Amino acid sequence: MADNNNSNEVTAESKVLSQEEIDALLGYGSDANDLSVQKNGVQAILNSNMVFYERLPMLEIVFDRLIRQMATSLRNYTQDNVEVSLEAIESMRFGEYMDSLTLPTLINVFKAEEWDNYGLMSLDSSLIYSLVDVLLGGRRGTAAMRVEGRPYTTIELNIIKEIIQLILSDLSAAFDPVTSVGFTFDRLETNPRFAQITRDSNAVIVAHLRIDMESRGGKIDLMLPYTTLEPVRELLLQMFMGERFGRDTVWENHLMSKLWDTDVEVKAILKETKALLSDVSKWEKGSFFPLDITPNEDVKVYCGDVPLFEGNMGRRDKHIVIRVKGKAEKNG
Repeated sequence: MADNNNSNEVTAESKVLSQEEIDALLGYGSDANDLSVQKNGVQAILNSNMVFYERLPMLEIVFDRLIRQMATSLRNYTQDNVEVSLEAIESMRFGEYMDSLTLPTLINVFKAEEWDNYGLMSLDSSLIYSLVDVLLGGRRGTAAMRVEGRPYTTIELNIIKEIIQLILSDLSAAFDPVTSVGFTFDRLETNPRFAQITRDSNAVIVAHLRIDMESRGGKIDLMLPYTTLEPVRELLLQMFMGERFGRDTVWENHLMSKLWDTDVEVKAILKETKALLSDVSKWEKGSFFPLDITPNEDVKVYCGDVPLFEGNMGRRDKHIVIRVKGKAEKNG
């Protein structure tokens, strides 16, 4: 009996979880709000629909083209050595993204004209002060000075607006191989509450970009709701191969060469006419059905239901042949 009591006590003690184990099971902890840390436990289950949201391969290529074009454009604009890198592309909810923004930040609301919807571009304060410092003649190799707690001046906002329009132009050019779309500047906001372009629960895709200018720089986030990308969703789902965006010339040429060796069945129709079912039921062996066709009337040749050409019927050796006159006209 004593042994049984001891085993029950051991079993009961083994079922008791510490607070740290409970937090780990539920997915809570000191890094629960850190987007870079992979969630586990219940939190991973709750957010799994966003982690495994639909992949858009072509959109990744668009962002890759964007960083190359941005690097060239910003070098020409700032006359400085500018490096642009793509840190990550992730899917999340709109409300989750807005909560993750580090204030102060400048949020640009832009519109995709052809898609009739909106997107966001957020620039952190370190990047804003670095760009202003570079353009106003700041010394190289020194970090830009930040004055916390004050609003951006009119000069700073005008400079950043020109930079944003430059980036939006590059974004439009990056989409050109996929589809033609123009992104236009709408407004600038410093408060995330005034940049609400979709519901908090809606899915968005965020591209985290990093801009470095020697010892200065900062981050840019490009956020596009999936509802904004819906008009071109089928195009963005294509797989990318080579520099032709979705086209594989090797398979294309191979398919074209094999098409010439493909057998197709064609049929020649002498005449089409209508008959009553009551008359058809009276047909017997040896009955005649008049087609009202003359020897010189054209015969149409079809492949399936597609008319190919028409011509005159005749005989050559022991074969019945058709001399092609031209393409057949479609019925109706």
